[in-house]
Amino acid sequence: MTTALPIPFDGPSAVFTGADVCREAGLPLPDGCHRPLFEDEVWDFNGVVGLPVQLPICHRHLDFTGIRDLRWRLVAKELLLAMLAPRHPAVAPLPRAHRTALHLRSCVGRLDELTRLFQWLDKRSIASLEALDTRLCEAYLAHRRYVLDEHGAIVGEHSPGTRRAAAQAVVDLVNYRDLFTADRVAATLRPWGGATASAIAEMPSGRTENKTQPVEDAVLQPMLAAALYLVDTLGPHAVQLAHEIREADQYSARRLRGLRKVGAKSRVPAHEIGRVLGEYTDTCTPLPMLEDWYVTLRLADGWDPHDPLLHVATGTLARQAGLSQFATPWMSTLRGPLEDALAQVGVDKPFGQDASPIPTADGQNSLQWTLSLHRLEAVALVGIVRTAAIIATAAISGMRASELMELRIGCRRPPQEPVPGLVRYRIASKVVKGQPLGGTDDEWVVIEPVHRAIGLLEQLHEDPADGALLLGRFAFNVRYQWFKNWVNSDAGQRLGLAPIPDGPVNLRMLRRTLSLEMAYRPGGLLASKIHLKHIAVATTEGYASRPGGAQAELLSEVNKHESERNLQLVLEEFRNYQQGILPAGPGARSLTEFFAGIDEKLDPAAASAPKIQRNDRDVLNLLTKRAKVLHLGPANYCWFTDPSRALCLKLAGTPTADRPLVGMCDSARCPQATHHPCHRPVWAEHAERTKIFLGQLGTPRKTERTRLQADHDRALRVVAEIDAASATMHEESS
Repeated sequence: MTTALPIPFDGPSAVFTGADVCREAGLPLPDGCHRPLFEDEVWDFNGVVGLPVQLPICHRHLDFTGIRDLRWRLVAKELLLAMLAPRHPAVAPLPRAHRTALHLRSCVGRLDELTRLFQWLDKRSIASLEALDTRLCEAYLAHRRYVLDEHGAIVGEHSPGTRRAAAQAVVDLVNYRDLFTADRVAATLRPWGGATASAIAEMPSGRTENKTQPVEDAVLQPMLAAALYLVDTLGPHAVQLAHEIREADQYSARRLRGLRKVGAKSRVPAHEIGRVLGEYTDTCTPLPMLEDWYVTLRLADGWDPHDPLLHVATGTLARQAGLSQFATPWMSTLRGPLEDALAQVGVDKPFGQDASPIPTADGQNSLQWTLSLHRLEAVALVGIVRTAAIIATAAISGMRASELMELRIGCRRPPQEPVPGLVRYRIASKVVKGQPLGGTDDEWVVIEPVHRAIGLLEQLHEDPADGALLLGRFAFNVRYQWFKNWVNSDAGQRLGLAPIPDGPVNLRMLRRTLSLEMAYRPGGLLASKIHLKHIAVATTEGYASRPGGAQAELLSEVNKHESERNLQLVLEEFRNYQQGILPAGPGARSLTEFFAGIDEKLDPAAASAPKIQRNDRDVLNLLTKRAKVLHLGPANYCWFTDPSRALCLKLAGTPTADRPLVGMCDSARCPQATHHPCHRPVWAEHAERTKIFLGQLGTPRKTERTRLQADHDRALRVVAEIDAASATMHEESS
């Protein structure tokens, strides 16, 4: 099939001729900045004020040169400007046009797909959009649906998002048909019966579970443990290492200003080199070592592999002496002093020498926080610690990638102490998602580890000027891979860090993991490792402090997961009841009676109406009201049906509160608390530990012995009640 030549067209647009793109789209530009015009082949938005840091450079311009046909190029320009300026007088009357301006990132995606469509039509010698019919629309969707190998055989399918983009390109040509000047689709074209692009692509959005899965526990535990260890233990040493790197660069960089240029015929600087060598010997500092790749170059140039000076960085010594390089002819004269100094102090990597001792992550011993490093290795280690701080901040605060990238130097607010012993930490950033251009200022209430991690990032910043971007735009997937490789390397294992297994990790997954762990507290990995139940208290204060803010959105997600969790827990306990596993504790009788009432409603023989509920959905409908009052304690379930009966509220003097004080719960005495088989290990462990403490108490400590003995007896009683309740109905049924 031959390819059609582009049809010449130099006519102006009927509606946008000479238009200032940024002015029409409402995108502010600083004074004196180049303003893209409609006729430009590339619309450059890089100077627009308020663009999010997360937006890549490649998404800050619209390039129309990929469309060969000049008529179709004009169609693409008119379509994109209409999407950027939906209130334009020529766009607003269109019945199916977008009513809100598209984001630049979305416009780039629309243009990319439109370019693919036009190139696909061009290869099929389609000379006009009038020829685009339903058959061609279906063919293009099939073209974008399947993945083909080099022989044209189908080997897979693209994602629903790809199919939606393909369908959307065709739908846009139909919806904006009346706007186009040079070419347009037929007025009778209604591809896919007028369905939306999402329906055409069979998008699962909103119909199934959230496609962003949480990080697997086997990956999350060692990853977060390593990140917190690096931030708290290696962080201060990494700050000092970064300072040493910057200081060394000032005196040994190859292009440092002030160095005296030398050549092969320059005089031998014996005095200058001797002075530098004297400083090394006086301080007993090893001579700087060359990196392996440079040693390889020396060997290729003919150096003797047994030469004692093979690994000595003579170029670094020359720059420290104020010279631009170490000329090869000098070696014959300076070999003696160099070998003498080498014999006295040796040679070693320049960074990390005599590193301070630290405890290892497993607590087994103490050793130097790092071995000696070359410059690139030192820079990489500082980057690993910076990545650890990013991981800790993202995993514990739940901030999105866009919100992390908007952080700036000085974003930490002074700690507040509203009551003695309760310190609140805040950080300031911007919410970008769903906000107008420039974002919306917001604050996050965080816990102290996040506050420390951000403080570490400020200290590691190369130019910590107030208001400078703290992180800027970064690729988390790449940084995390480096972090995992380092933890799993000899360097990480040397410090006692647990290896991180393979598994996907990204910022969206970390945010979802946090929301799920908060919803399922007090159980869960994060809760046990970094006391998420305390994190939940701190962050929830922030989530409620600004309705509609970013933390409020995360709280809404947490509440949704919490409701789902409660329903599943109530259903599990109801199924346990049906199998003869009964609850224990002061509130057991009330809960058992409730389950018995539900079970009676499900009994076909006792049903007074023809309708019988049998499946889980029907059972959940009956259990929903009780699930709304369920609260999880560390060793019990609290059924907060009547605040006046809640023991914790009586002890706190707040009988009218609408939530229980789980931290003050005495589930062995509260009439609304129940114990279940899942709580038995907690009580059994508590009884065992209390027994050990009792055995270690001396005879004079009678008061403490009495208190611990009562606590031990209570734990044993609860364990016995759980066992008895689980066995009661089994005995009755047998």
